[in-house]
Amino acid sequence: MKILGNKRTVLPVAIVATLAFGQQPASAQGLFDMLFGGGIRHNPQGEFPPPPKPRKMRPAGEDGGSVRISGPTYNTYRADKLVRVDFKSLLPAPQATAAQDAAFVPSVTSNSFRDAVAGLSDYELFAEPDIAKALIAYYSANPDFIWVSDNIPNSRAQDAVRVLGEAASYGLTPADYSVDVPAAAHSAATPEEQTKELVRFEMALSARVLRYAHDAQSGRVDPNRMTGYYDFPAKPLDLEGVLKTLAHTQEVRTYLESRHPQNAEYQALRVELEALEASEENEIVVDPKLLLKPGESSPELPKLLTLISRNLDDEMGGSYGEVLARLGKSELYDPELVPVIKAVQQRAGMKGDGVIGPRTVASLAGASKADKVEKVKVALEELRWMPSDLGSPRVFINQPAFTASYIDNGEEKLKTRAVIGRVTNQTAFFYNQIKQVDFHPYWGVPQSIIVNEMLPRLRGDPGYLDRAGYEVTDSHGKRIPSAAVDWGAYGANIPFNVRQQPSEANALGELKILFPNKHAIYMHDTPQKSFFERDMRALSHGCVRLQDPRGMAAAVLGTTVDDIAEKLKHGHSTENVTRVIPVYVAYFTAWPDMSGKVEYFDDVYGRDSKLMQALDATEAVRTPSS
Repeated sequence: MKILGNKRTVLPVAIVATLAFGQQPASAQGLFDMLFGGGIRHNPQGEFPPPPKPRKMRPAGEDGGSVRISGPTYNTYRADKLVRVDFKSLLPAPQATAAQDAAFVPSVTSNSFRDAVAGLSDYELFAEPDIAKALIAYYSANPDFIWVSDNIPNSRAQDAVRVLGEAASYGLTPADYSVDVPAAAHSAATPEEQTKELVRFEMALSARVLRYAHDAQSGRVDPNRMTGYYDFPAKPLDLEGVLKTLAHTQEVRTYLESRHPQNAEYQALRVELEALEASEENEIVVDPKLLLKPGESSPELPKLLTLISRNLDDEMGGSYGEVLARLGKSELYDPELVPVIKAVQQRAGMKGDGVIGPRTVASLAGASKADKVEKVKVALEELRWMPSDLGSPRVFINQPAFTASYIDNGEEKLKTRAVIGRVTNQTAFFYNQIKQVDFHPYWGVPQSIIVNEMLPRLRGDPGYLDRAGYEVTDSHGKRIPSAAVDWGAYGANIPFNVRQQPSEANALGELKILFPNKHAIYMHDTPQKSFFERDMRALSHGCVRLQDPRGMAAAVLGTTVDDIAEKLKHGHSTENVTRVIPVYVAYFTAWPDMSGKVEYFDDVYGRDSKLMQALDATEAVRTPSS
């Protein structure tokens, strides 16, 4: 393809990457990798073209051996250990004499907080370090009860305890926030014992309310500790401020519930969780790992055929009703049943190949109740890592669904198929802000691809990049021939940049949509259109390929597809996005559509189980707390 025109738009000197919601700016190298890239003249395989047949390579021992740049790893999650709250600074000063000490008896009738705190001298309350610190700081500056009035738990306390007890409706664990509520005054207790019980209740409830507020706003685990594939800014919470607010309001429930994400998706997931908890387990359970080809047999087949028969409409019934009635109990996958399975697969948006596998089973039998409950709880936790208000307009990429959507005013105005990173080149989970669209872009080859996939070839054929149309530049931007570089002298630290010029076969296709981030991830077109026909589309090096890139570019630029087509006639150029449009490169195996119906997806990267392990680690730390 000849690129018309020679107009170039100068790229911005600085691309602002700090969002209103706190995203860190991209690194200089990351920006270079995203914004620049070299040229080829034939179709690529993967994300860069195949080289000519390489010459004989040097033995591994002569060129430093095999080197690779590895992606992030998953860590064994370690939750912060609880600490014992040190109440010493709250305790009254020691009395002058032993006789005075013996004479001191806190008076429950005086309702004096300063007197009551003496009951904390031997109290063992454990909390997260920041919560323990906030408790002491707050009560040192505000020596009075929040939760106790007239020597009994007040209405504020009753509301708080009820909210904490309903934590399960948010996918949280009520035991994490449980507090022993003092019984009504009983004759067996002395005034001193009652006072001690009340002040300990005060501290315990404040500690658990702070834990709840933190968990509701930010989640129970720190996602960035789990893996480098997660990248979320901190969501600071003024813990002392929480107690100050609660001390001066009677709207305790409203305040605590406001700490949760306030978006429709979170509410839809809560509704789904409630419905799942109240539902019965699936009547027909099919092996989710079933793999059955025509001519093979399985006792799982009649279960699937029963599910198909139950949901026949007039069209399907007219075409396949007789076959299902005759062979519905068969364990043999008879050739006559193949058209039935193909029709079911096509209706579910899959390629109708007639092979019964996990995706076909999932579309018919669905996941088990337990699996769905876990996916919804995971999704609720993940939503707590994100902004409470997701913004409008916004772009939402859900990796397990292999889709990208443009949403404005509560309406999904564009939804397109997407290709995400392979399991070995996973796409990160983060959010950012869309900044610009590049037409006929350069492709800056990431260092990982240079080292892992190009370098082994370049050691035996250093001129490969020159012949393939790539540009090689040094750290000063000076272009040098690829053949002039002794590629065998370098390991994983290559001091050169490689870029691919705009062309019909450019790995990024005709445009890319940038939201600068340290992962060098963006949305782009691709010459490999056939990938969008596949059901499982984890096939890229990490970036997000779009089936309808022109539609997405038009949406974020606030223009038409015809206008995008016109811009593409004029060669390489760049246009800034002038509106605030957050983009979520998200990972949800349970996610509601725009009507609120929750859909379930395969955990392509196995991340749900890793999050559940992190939650288990958090529970293990919290369990012995009092």
